[in-house]
Amino acid sequence: MAQTLIREYAAFLNDDRRRSPHTVRAYVTTAERLVSFLENETGSCSKDAISNISVNDLRVFLASRRGDGIGNRSAARELSALRAFLTYVGTDSATLRRLKAPRAERTVPRPSAPDDIMALGADMAEAASQAWIAARDWAVLLLLYGCGLRISEALSLLGGDLPLGETLRVTGKRGKTRIVPVLPAVRDAVARYTELTPFPAAKEEPLFRGARGGPMKPAAMRSAVLRARRRLGLSERLTPHALRHSFATHLLAGGADLRSLQELLGHASLSSTQIYTSVDAAHLLDVYRSAHPRA
Repeated sequence: MAQTLIREYAAFLNDDRRRSPHTVRAYVTTAERLVSFLENETGSCSKDAISNISVNDLRVFLASRRGDGIGNRSAARELSALRAFLTYVGTDSATLRRLKAPRAERTVPRPSAPDDIMALGADMAEAASQAWIAARDWAVLLLLYGCGLRISEALSLLGGDLPLGETLRVTGKRGKTRIVPVLPAVRDAVARYTELTPFPAAKEEPLFRGARGGPMKPAAMRSAVLRARRRLGLSERLTPHALRHSFATHLLAGGADLRSLQELLGHASLSSTQIYTSVDAAHLLDVYRSAHPRA
């Protein structure tokens, strides 16, 4: 019964709510943890038992997760996933409102210098085992930094998206589409990859391929960035997703307004974009402290 409910919930998140695969995994994992908790504590994990769970039981469950060592930010994510599952099974909204998320300090992403990003890409290409893999990694890196794409968005591009023009239609979180400009350097990098790859993509097939011809996985890009970053002695903060942060910060520093940046990044809310005003201020403060004679 419980496993059937979990499968139905996963299908609901994926098909009806159009959540990303990462979100589906995270939310389903939380649902499975709650079901296991109820089995151990009450011996019942039917849909009715879950929907009628008490606030005290929920607090005990969340306390057990804190006992596992998760911090405020992770606890807030756990509560968000928990609310989604309980809403799905029909738990009374008044019960859910009594659960308060811990206050998590919002961290400010730190941008990387353009020279560091270019050095990273050059090192990745130099270390690649084959020329087409070098071209692939360089093209993906430029899509992240030059277009502000999430890694999942870059790797979801299909053969039908070729040849790249001056703009690219991107499907992001929750199936939301946006149009992003494509710089000549990005177009050239993708064209170079398509010339060299031994796995030309048909219209409905993934553009970027792994070494054996299957779809390229995000882990492959993360691993290549990690190795290059360590060889160059660059900051541990320089990750594939940090390239998107750098894209946003450098645009803002160059005069882009928040609304335009929100559209380019595909943020549903302007509040998600406003964090970059703090990033830019932090960058300016770093420059001031390093350069001003009285800093």
